[in-house]
Amino acid sequence: MKFFKLPDLGEGLQEAEIIEWNVAAGDTVSTDQLLVTVETAKAIVEIPSPQAGVIAATFGKPGDIVHLGEPLLEFVSDEADNATVVGELQTTSAAQNTDEHFIIGSPKAPGQHQAIRATPAIRALAERLKVDISKVSGSGKQGLIKAEDVERVARLESEKGPSTPLKGVRRFMSLTMSQSHAEVVAVTINDDARLANWSKKEDATVRLLRAIVAACQAEPLLNSWFDAEAMTYRSLATIDVGMAVDTPGGLFVPVLRDVASRSDKDLRSGLNRLKKDALKRRIPVNEMQKPTITLSNFGTIAGRYANPVIVLPTVAILAAGVIRDEVCAFKGKAKVLPVMPLSLSFDHRLITGGEAARFMAALKDSLEGKPY
Repeated sequence: MKFFKLPDLGEGLQEAEIIEWNVAAGDTVSTDQLLVTVETAKAIVEIPSPQAGVIAATFGKPGDIVHLGEPLLEFVSDEADNATVVGELQTTSAAQNTDEHFIIGSPKAPGQHQAIRATPAIRALAERLKVDISKVSGSGKQGLIKAEDVERVARLESEKGPSTPLKGVRRFMSLTMSQSHAEVVAVTINDDARLANWSKKEDATVRLLRAIVAACQAEPLLNSWFDAEAMTYRSLATIDVGMAVDTPGGLFVPVLRDVASRSDKDLRSGLNRLKKDALKRRIPVNEMQKPTITLSNFGTIAGRYANPVIVLPTVAILAAGVIRDEVCAFKGKAKVLPVMPLSLSFDHRLITGGEAARFMAALKDSLEGKPY
């Protein structure tokens, strides 16, 4: 048996949703021919064939979640009993096959992704009540699904309608936020930058990026990766800013590379391209990986201050709210000035309050200064 498992599609991506199959059982394919299109938490990815051959079976249908290491399809092998084996595979979980020969040697999927703990009687009850048992959380020992769990879901669906499973970007966001909440010791400080020196044509996002560079140069530790398990950190020389982009499909965070060395024009061009690619869901996976610090410019929509969530292994995220006019004391007199609200979350396991405050001070100095 020759299985092609879901390969590693990028750092941290453990699953993908099948969007469209481009082949079917019985098709003859060539090396690098498109097999299937999947949606990860970060982009839509087209997966090519690792070899030439004949497709014996495909696993999963559009909308199904496939985890890293689980089979996507099987190639016809040269074994005499191949037809019998294929027939078994189509009705058997991939986890039950122990003699698999995998073309791509990614790790096996974690057991919790495959096992639904329920007795045959409970499965029959779920089928009778038309409940998708994969949506039921078990209240029994070690997650065992009980009759009352199934009945509860059936009652909810009857009264409130069916639930919608999280997939793609929103699923990844939920998992990432849960991990951050469980592991990061996050603290947020807020301040305002008074933009008296800004021109009417100022590019706010580019100015924010320039200010982040100045702040990282003043306090380099905030441009770091932290490994709490090993109790180590890596202060990074290059500033790669994750840019939170709001799309109808969810939140994407493509990475703008080497911000410090790029011109304003190049930064604006890069920002436009990342936003365009995010809206089309066509961002290459490598452009969604390894930010060193993150910027959420939610003020282009609404809101003043925030409590932005840090995504491991970074240790800081800056959020900028809506620029507003406000009466300020300016050179001893009251003056109406544009003000940008700022929120900086930092991981207190590595970053001290003093370091975060100095970062904020350098950020404000850059924003409040004259344009470059």
